[in-house]
Amino acid sequence: MSTDRIIKIANGKAELRRLSGSFIRHIGNDDTVHADLKSDGTLVLLTRAKGQVELRRESGSFIRNIGNGDAVSARFHGDDIVVQTNKGKTELRRESGSFIRTI
Repeated sequence: MSTDRIIKIANGKAELRRLSGSFIRHIGNDDTVHADLKSDGTLVLLTRAKGQVELRRESGSFIRNIGNGDAVSARFHGDDIVVQTNKGKTELRRESGSFIRTI
């Protein structure tokens, strides 16, 4: 299932937008460096400047932190999450945040 929404990062804020470009809402805080939208459009991953990864609903409400605070980026891979760390490692995690393995 695909979605008709995208995430744009502008001045450290993640913006949820329609494909037409129209603004829907801000998600998260002012220090976002990377964001990813799940393919069904229900969840958003935000990577913050200090390495924290936040899992949020499409509405913007906070669900949980993912990982241990050393992330450079995070993205969805099916129902799992791939986290790139500042030490050059790639971690595979569940949506619950639990560690699966290092790739």
